[in-house]
Amino acid sequence: MKAAFQASLLGLDEELGLGRLGATVRRTHLGDGAWIDLRPGWLTGADTLFGRLAETVPWRAERRRMYDRVVEVPRLLKFYDEGETLPDPVLDEARAALDEHYGEELGESFRTAGLCFYRDGRDSVAWHGDTIGRGGTEDTMVAIVSVGSPRPLLLRPRGGGPSIRRDLGHGDLIVMGGSCQRTWEHAIPKTARPAGPRISVQFRPRGVR
Repeated sequence: MKAAFQASLLGLDEELGLGRLGATVRRTHLGDGAWIDLRPGWLTGADTLFGRLAETVPWRAERRRMYDRVVEVPRLLKFYDEGETLPDPVLDEARAALDEHYGEELGESFRTAGLCFYRDGRDSVAWHGDTIGRGGTEDTMVAIVSVGSPRPLLLRPRGGGPSIRRDLGHGDLIVMGGSCQRTWEHAIPKTARPAGPRISVQFRPRGVR
């Protein structure tokens, strides 16, 4: 998949790998048991990984029913279920590092990986929570690693309210935990401004979508 991409000047000479977690992770409590963790630049050499994923992942364009019509999903998708081989070894390393850091708090491992390819500012995802399966009734975690050009991730209380913005790309990690999927919503909005391509990798426990 070809996409116009402006690499980060800071990441041109970095080797592909992972930084530390631990004290480098900053947690923000949102209320009602919801929180987010942010670790900027966790994945070094992220522009290299973006290029690999853009070219090698078997991306799919999907159509979904919305009310009385079927529409194109405004992004490309690929889901890796339990036991499926991830498209790059560094993603296995990332999942193992997340398990080590969050395993005691989460009480289980991250099992699946969903990938989204936002090709430009016209691609987006509407307000939602990952409430299919256990995420609709139980506290859980969703860990997202972003590579490519930064795009804003917005979060707001479910039902509306002031939103929080985090610009994510070039190897940033955000983890949404606690009741976040039930009590908050998140979105990647469309933008008319020039926006380069971004790929997000969402690690989730079993039974959370």
